[in-house]
Amino acid sequence: MRIVLMASGEFAIPTLRSLVDRGHELPLVITQPDRGSGRGRKTQCTPTKAKATELGLEVLATPNINDTEVVERIRGLNADLGLAIAFGQKIGEEVRGLFNHDCINLHASLLPKYRGAAPFQWSVINGDEETGVTTFRLVDRMDAGPIYVQRTTGLRPQERACELHDRLSAIGVDAVHATIELMETSPDFKPVPQDDTFATKAPKLAKSDGCIRFDQPAAVLANRINGLWDWPGARCKFVSQDSGKSETVLLAMARPGAKETPAEKPGVLDFRRQVAVADQYLEILEVKPAGGRQMAFEDYVNGRHINPGDCFEPVPEL
Repeated sequence: MRIVLMASGEFAIPTLRSLVDRGHELPLVITQPDRGSGRGRKTQCTPTKAKATELGLEVLATPNINDTEVVERIRGLNADLGLAIAFGQKIGEEVRGLFNHDCINLHASLLPKYRGAAPFQWSVINGDEETGVTTFRLVDRMDAGPIYVQRTTGLRPQERACELHDRLSAIGVDAVHATIELMETSPDFKPVPQDDTFATKAPKLAKSDGCIRFDQPAAVLANRINGLWDWPGARCKFVSQDSGKSETVLLAMARPGAKETPAEKPGVLDFRRQVAVADQYLEILEVKPAGGRQMAFEDYVNGRHINPGDCFEPVPEL
């Protein structure tokens, strides 16, 4: 099949590689423009552009896929399918109508649940037992088009958003190829409309979402910490009781700890170096001190000589 891929993020890369490996023709990959990133604002291309260039594919980086020149370029390709994956731009009606079969999107949730920019993160944050991917026809409303294919998977214990991202991107390969096969073998197939009454939102995360408090239940906090990794990260301040020194840390992984009513105030570490929270204790598994490397919490405890009574405190919202 002749496919125009519209993608920017890492999520698209397994599907991109697979499309090439299976002999599909990709006359054009459309992506977001190169942008500055990091402290030095060094200009970097999108992960999709980097991989497509490595594979020898034609790439167009544009700030607006709906510009007249871009539309005419796509029209001239006579492509069978438009495929959007983590693209980052709204694809207008004119572009959607340029393909012989359809214009579809691969989305990292079981729609209509988690329409929006951060579906797999919110799945972890909300403590879901099951998630998956969906291919659907693009329409004007965000993530609201009729569904072609879904693939489900269970969430693993202490699975973080970054790890779920990678698993779902691999599962998405199968969903995309199943959709293509459906189009080739069953041209009369009608994608199934979504039930809007079950729709939920998955808004884009901001750095301020990482500011956490410890006066919540352990399960809620563990899910939030794991769902916020690797961005924006659950941010708090570690304070030494003896020295009074403090530093900002990101909590990179956690799970519910001892099921006991805490004697300490929320945020205070007990003799096991577990954190008192609203209903029991929270076990921190990995941390990343500001400006430091990510490490096991045990290494952090040993390196900072952490004692019972030391605590984690909220930081001001950013």
